[in-house]
Amino acid sequence: MRSAVHSPAGFAGRPGAECCIPDAACERDASVRYVEACGLRVSVIGLGAWQFGSPEWGWGAQFGPAEALAVVDRARALGITLIDTAELYGHGESERLLGRALADPAARDQVVLASKVTPTWPTRDRVAAAARGSLARLGTDHLDLYQVHWPNPLVAQRSTMAGMRTLQAGGLVRCAGVSNYSLRRWRAAEAALGGPVVSNQVRYSLLTRKPERDLLPHAAAAGRLIVAFSPLAQGVLSGRYTAATAPGGVRARNLLFSPENLRRAEPVLSALRELAAAHQATPAQVALAWVVHHPGVVAIPGARSVAQVEANAAAADLRLSPGELAHLTAAADRFQRELVTSAGAMVGRRLRPAGEG
Repeated sequence: MRSAVHSPAGFAGRPGAECCIPDAACERDASVRYVEACGLRVSVIGLGAWQFGSPEWGWGAQFGPAEALAVVDRARALGITLIDTAELYGHGESERLLGRALADPAARDQVVLASKVTPTWPTRDRVAAAARGSLARLGTDHLDLYQVHWPNPLVAQRSTMAGMRTLQAGGLVRCAGVSNYSLRRWRAAEAALGGPVVSNQVRYSLLTRKPERDLLPHAAAAGRLIVAFSPLAQGVLSGRYTAATAPGGVRARNLLFSPENLRRAEPVLSALRELAAAHQATPAQVALAWVVHHPGVVAIPGARSVAQVEANAAAADLRLSPGELAHLTAAADRFQRELVTSAGAMVGRRLRPAGEG
């Protein structure tokens, strides 16, 4: 691992529990906006790295290390600072690839590097050991944000967060976060840590809006971050897919790509296309702009090419009017109502006694 001969980026003169990237590293491209919570300052559009090293996303067949390195370099040049990975992604290959991409200390200092521990048994010692493994693969001496990938109800939060405290005290982790946590578990994690659990990474898009019930209001009120993964619903909101062209791989299991749900999503896709034409943008960019207009919400779409990361970054500069936002939300509301009605009808059919008409 590289040793730092200077203060880590964004921490000069600040307490160890606070973290942000200095202004000089953040103002390279005026089109990229930033949000800050508990001292952690990140671009509203980040880069998700699940696809790096993952054959289910086409790694090795449709793209590889050269493309991934180019994506990371271009993301940095565009002012994207948040890069999110996990020990699970590609069985560690995503972290190793990012370690290559950020081998230059100047490149590493420009980003907020986030990873996640797989909570198979996330005790204090396991969390600490997993972080050290991630640090070795990433070739860095600290993680800016370290997250628990999912809650594990069999392991007490006090044990998991004791590991986070140990890592923070040793300077190996700057900020603690969680992923896929309910509000109750998020608050419990923060109580167990005895300090801010800065972020909660959850699935959030126009088609998956459960976090709006309580997570988004909590984040806005408490000064925390929601990190939205799958902000394009794994590509549904790009408008590229039909029942005949639904993707394979990991996305084949996504029920949003079923013929019936693609039909239900068509009014949302139509609204996205309408606004995309008005703003000389793409439907995906409009969908991302809708996600990050919410206070305290950042999005981490993946990218397999430089063109994709450029398009994602440009979404940060797309400002939708209140009327346009309401138009999209209304279309998404209709999708949710149809989904709930369909689910209720299916349950009703299953509960209906045999022979009842």
